[in-house]
This record gives sequence, C-alpha cells and structure tokens, in this order.
Amino acid sequence: MRIAIAAVGRMKAGPERDLVARYLDRAIAAGKPLALTGFEVIEFTESRATSSASRKGEEAKSLRAALPEGIVVALDERGKSLGSEAFSALLARWRDDGRPATSFIIGGADGLDPTFVASADLTLSFSPLTWPHQLVRIMLAEQLYRTTTILSGHPYHRGD
Repeated sequence: MRIAIAAVGRMKAGPERDLVARYLDRAIAAGKPLALTGFEVIEFTESRATSSASRKGEEAKSLRAALPEGIVVALDERGKSLGSEAFSALLARWRDDGRPATSFIIGGADGLDPTFVASADLTLSFSPLTWPHQLVRIMLAEQLYRTTTILSGHPYHRGD
C-alpha cells in the first residue's frame, strides 16, 4: 500500500524539512518488507483567494484532483485521537484489505474545507491543540516510521 502525505503549503529547506525526510527515509526502508511503500510528500500551492472559505474550497479541489485512489485521512484538531498501536493496526488493516493507498491530508493556514473533511474516510487528530503544519508533518512522518517498527516487531516503539 502506498503512503502519501498531501500538504497545502511548501516547506522551506531547513531542520524541519530534514527531520521529515529522515523519518520518511526510515519508513521507506522499514516499510518495504511490510508492503508499505511510497512514503512521499506531495505539496500543494496555497490558494490566493480573498476569503478563507474560498481558499479552503480551491485547496480542496486541488487535493481531490491529485490524490491517489484509496483511503483519505484528514488531519484536524477536531478528529479522532488514536494511540500509536491503534494507528498501526488501522494502517495494517487497510493494507490487508487491499487498499492501494492511504493519503494523509494537512491543510494550509486556514485549515481544510469542511466538506473535504466530511468526505474523508477518517479525520485524525494529534491533539486538540492547533499545530503549525511543519510540526504536523514531522509528527506524522515519525508516526509512519513508528508504524513500520510496530508492525515489524522492532524495539523502537516501547508500548505497554
């Protein structure tokens, strides 16, 4: 199953981008024997529309047009919270069900369009706090790597 991170906005070169790349490189290596592939970041240009609703709508249209067929997970502070082991089990179930891809969607400065969020297969929250999209990318990349270690029995994750 292909894994994609689709994010509105571009991440500049620097330590945050390097950290995302480090975790995704680890996920790529550890994911191969688990039939988890891709682990790519797809960046979308932020809309220049004048209103927040219009920006979110335009961004949602761009996202929908570019996402691979499969599961769509919207990241939003109002979403469902999962522990690392439950998150890993969910990805494994989708993989085992033959889903071709899972795309994790990170909105821009205005967030995601409400209709886009409502149409997602899952709305996931890392916390009820609002996080900068750069940190969300890092946290997601780390959790994807952690998923590969949990599913392979690697000692990186020290769960209960």
